[in-house]
Amino acid sequence: MCVVAHPDDECFGFGGALALAADHGVETYVICLTDGQAATHRGSAASGKELGQTRRAEFAASCKVLGVGRHELLGYHDGDLQNVAFMEPAEALVCRMRQFRPDVVITFGGDGGLNTHADHMMTSFWTTAAFHWSGQAKRLPDVGEIYQPERLFYLTTNFFIPDRQPPLPSPWTITLNIESVRERKNEAFRQHVSQAPLMERTKELFAKFGAEEFYTLAASREPGPSTQMSSLFDGLDQPE
Repeated sequence: MCVVAHPDDECFGFGGALALAADHGVETYVICLTDGQAATHRGSAASGKELGQTRRAEFAASCKVLGVGRHELLGYHDGDLQNVAFMEPAEALVCRMRQFRPDVVITFGGDGGLNTHADHMMTSFWTTAAFHWSGQAKRLPDVGEIYQPERLFYLTTNFFIPDRQPPLPSPWTITLNIESVRERKNEAFRQHVSQAPLMERTKELFAKFGAEEFYTLAASREPGPSTQMSSLFDGLDQPE
């Protein structure tokens, strides 16, 4: 399960991990909290509602390219997630974790990603709470059958965007080689036509750094020392 804030987060940040999982027969589910109506880049949209509709379609097309089996937008307001009452989206995510029963959950770290976006930070906080609460009988006992995912990972980085406030990223425990799916990640990003200026602005960065994604193991069912892993699924049963 991958939890993101905006359409295009799923490919811009997590596209390699999602495509690799699909290639290995792992069922994937992407939950996006907003439809991106407050985006700086608006394409030909004449209103926020029209932009939201456009970005919903772009999100669906991107997920199809990445081989995502299930995707959903929850409809919160882009750019305003810090003002949403904490329990509402946390409960929505607990419900979906207990229904989908993922082994692995991936999301942003609390730094807010490369652009230190407050929506990314709130997505991290809600997903982290939901990861832990999903397996606790005392939390939301009437919201589905208790289920504890195995691992929670945060997206992190080995580079910063020039002329931007740098984040405070967590040290990674996985260097994920995505070279085999790199073009598919790029193709998924190209589905977000309304965000073409962003693609152009970041093109050189991804040409230089785009062969890898970095993740931090933030929580696990099994205690142990921090070690470097080669996959989100190391040691877990996977489809052949």
